[in-house]
Amino acid sequence: MKHARIRFEGEVHLVHVEEHNAVRLADGRLLAEEQVQWLPPATGSMFALGLNYADHAAELAFKPPTEPLAFIKSPGTYTGHNQATWRPDNVAYMHYECELVAVIGKPARNVKREDALQYLAGYTVCNDYAIRDYLENYYRPNLRVKNRDATTPVGPWIVDVADVPDPSNLKLRTWINGELRQEGSTSDMIFDIPYLIEYLSSFMTLQPGDMIATGTPEGLADVVPGDEVIVEVEGVGRLVNRIVSEAEFFSARKEA
Repeated sequence: MKHARIRFEGEVHLVHVEEHNAVRLADGRLLAEEQVQWLPPATGSMFALGLNYADHAAELAFKPPTEPLAFIKSPGTYTGHNQATWRPDNVAYMHYECELVAVIGKPARNVKREDALQYLAGYTVCNDYAIRDYLENYYRPNLRVKNRDATTPVGPWIVDVADVPDPSNLKLRTWINGELRQEGSTSDMIFDIPYLIEYLSSFMTLQPGDMIATGTPEGLADVVPGDEVIVEVEGVGRLVNRIVSEAEFFSARKEA
């Protein structure tokens, strides 16, 4: 089953997603995908992983890490499916990152690897855009690289754990303007989801709605205003986003 958060006629609704990505409101109305505003399906903290794919680490000429390289993204960075993300003025390189995201479903502290999936609500997808110009340390990205307003599309929904029987063997793909530019597999993860839950919960309590973004494979490319970027994780979802200029993005925000 797929669970989503949407806005319709000014109200936020928690809905189930049906065939053809239609959603049904509590009053029974069935709405098409394009009739609603898709919101990030979870709003907790996001724990993101750097260099968590062996092929991506090799692409950047880095040795694979020996422990998770985790950093935190705040909810203000999230945006939803079919929404816009802005490219800052005067930057040379902004790239996408297609990622499988594990969503925590209940408080998790000192969880053992073999029990880890019992603490998940399910899985979603994110596109963890990065501004390469500001990247001083690949092992610990600073705030300007990863924590800009509305630069992390998340969604469109959360898929139940039971509906993704093997999260360690899913294809990831990214298209720019219809051209396939990135393709990989979660089998290339260095630290898998059970390990990450065990690791993070060993020193902090993970809360319902928190998310673990598990990294991206090789195949990154620059994106510019006007681009449509689609990231897809097999069996989980396809997340559509378009790039606009800084001026266009903040002008639209003021009008809203």
